Amino acid sequence: MKLNQLALKYAIGELGKTEVPLGSNWGPHVKKYLKSVNIPFPAAWCAAFVYWCFDMATDELNVHNDVPKTGGVLQMWKAVPQKYKIFADPKPGDILVMDFGKGLGHMCFVEKVDPTFCYTIDGNSNDSGSREGIEVTRKQRPRKDKKIIGYLRFE
Repeated sequence: MKLNQLALKYAIGELGKTEVPLGSNWGPHVKKYLKSVNIPFPAAWCAAFVYWCFDMATDELNVHNDVPKTGGVLQMWKAVPQKYKIFADPKPGDILVMDFGKGLGHMCFVEKVDPTFCYTIDGNSNDSGSREGIEVTRKQRPRKDKKIIGYLRFE
């Protein structure tokens, strides 16, 4: 199994995991995601979730984790070598990256794609699609959303 497919499998396995208490950016599951990027306090955690999934997958495959170890979405985007950046034709296992301006971002796993939408697995989201939610959830995102700055592909 390819690395990104295994990381996606880990993400799917976390569906429904929530913050405790809700709205706290904390709790047993969130704490493990944040700990994976050396953040010992409550914080936005979508990038940490992505890193944790890849960390689990690289451990299982016994390969090096090339995902930058950071909890910052835009920091991760900037740190990733160009060879991992994709700007069109996302595939399952890619990481969708969004820029909301003023240094705020969001990232999530692409689970499947059709001509109009990316169907994603998001950490730190909710039913309304917030970039600061309470759980690991499935989302449907328009592929032409202007906030999408690209995708990361770690195969």
